[in-house]
Amino acid sequence: MAMKFEKRADGEFLLDVRGYVCPHPQLYTKKALDKMQEGDTLELVFDNPSSAESIAAMCDSTGDEILGRALEKGTYTWKIRKTSAA
Repeated sequence: MAMKFEKRADGEFLLDVRGYVCPHPQLYTKKALDKMQEGDTLELVFDNPSSAESIAAMCDSTGDEILGRALEKGTYTWKIRKTSAA
């Protein structure tokens, strides 16, 4: 599946990077967050387990907040709020 980044509503975005392996999910997440405004939320969907640790570490270092994490049938769905200025 191809990477998909789309605006769902004002301040709400979706990034689907299923099928990608490290470091691509983290890189695409960083690029998506860079395009967003402070306070916007990103629903991130990925299926590479090792990406979870690198994305969490990236959010810790940038200050972006992981609001929720779910794992169902090998697919991770995280909600991230951009808290840092671009």
